[in-house]
Amino acid sequence: MKLDALEWTLLFDYYGDLLTERQQICFDLYYNQDLSLGEIAEEAGISRQGVYDTIARAKASLKTMEDKTGCMRRDIACRQAMEKIQAAASLLAQAKEKSICALAEKILQAVEEAKEQA
Repeated sequence: MKLDALEWTLLFDYYGDLLTERQQICFDLYYNQDLSLGEIAEEAGISRQGVYDTIARAKASLKTMEDKTGCMRRDIACRQAMEKIQAAASLLAQAKEKSICALAEKILQAVEEAKEQA
């Protein structure tokens, strides 16, 4: 599966602290700061190939961590489920019966609290 830059950046947000310092720096400069391999090489004092290899190892590590833990995948699934719950509760909140509206408001409040903690 080929990942795009946004997905790599998300993986870095989840697991970046588990990479070596050099991997973190090179990965951040390449994906978040949009520097070229040559610019990173010059800044880090290593060869362009060294930067490429470091980023490749970092990507492999990030992918392995996600494959083993699935934290990002679960978090995205939970966020999508919360959006569905919120949409359904919003529809229920429009009901004419007050008890249904009250329950819907409790659901919406719980969704907002969960979003704040995420």
